[in-house]
Amino acid sequence: MSELVRLEVEDGIGVIRLDRPKMNALNAELQRGLGEAAAEAGRRDDVAAVILYGGEKVFAAGADIVEMSEMSYAEMAEHSRLLQGFTRDLAAIPKPTVAAIAGFALGGGCEVALCCDFRIAGSNAKLGQPEILLGVIPGAGGTQRLARLVGPAKAKDLIYTGRFVDAQEAQQIGLVDRVVEPDQVLAAAQEMMAPFVGGPALALRAAKQAVDSGLEVDLQTGLEIERSLFAGLFATNDQKAGMRSFMENGPGKATFDGT
Repeated sequence: MSELVRLEVEDGIGVIRLDRPKMNALNAELQRGLGEAAAEAGRRDDVAAVILYGGEKVFAAGADIVEMSEMSYAEMAEHSRLLQGFTRDLAAIPKPTVAAIAGFALGGGCEVALCCDFRIAGSNAKLGQPEILLGVIPGAGGTQRLARLVGPAKAKDLIYTGRFVDAQEAQQIGLVDRVVEPDQVLAAAQEMMAPFVGGPALALRAAKQAVDSGLEVDLQTGLEIERSLFAGLFATNDQKAGMRSFMENGPGKATFDGT
């Protein structure tokens, strides 16, 4: 894994830390590192949930413009596969994920945050997709994930104008789920992810797959995805333990082993 990315695991929660001072600009090495960290967090049994974190001052201020500015069309046609690939890897982590955002989450940084299931922002956060100001458009999923999250009109507003939104407006439009003090974003993210540790890992995986896959298809196909995943969970020990516990002790008291 790149030295610009760390996966730190404690108490069942994996923190994928971006570490490229000063602004966590997303160069190719950092992008590859994030993809590798996502894969590792996804396969590790000691990781029940994942936090993406850029530090107390900045989440990620965007792609490395110096690296990209002189690329030809042919070079970008190839590099764009990496842009799409590492964000797909992050979005595909088969566990609950949250972005802990302090400071700037712009361009590629905002697109990284969009890959998560949830977003917690510090009150000092600024989010946006300013690519239009460079004569281009978001290329790491922003046009698609942002529109699915906040709706097409709000997404077009941010993408067409390139303007930044503060944490309060981001919460109002549904771009972030919670706003806290800047020095509390990591702690708030850990608090949010803690209930998933020791939870029914296969059911959580299935729930994420059902929601995410269902957003890509028509309703009837989505219902079939849900039906298949629901039925499949009856082959798990967690389903047996959960229903047995409910009958014997009432709701919310089951112990799961993730199998």
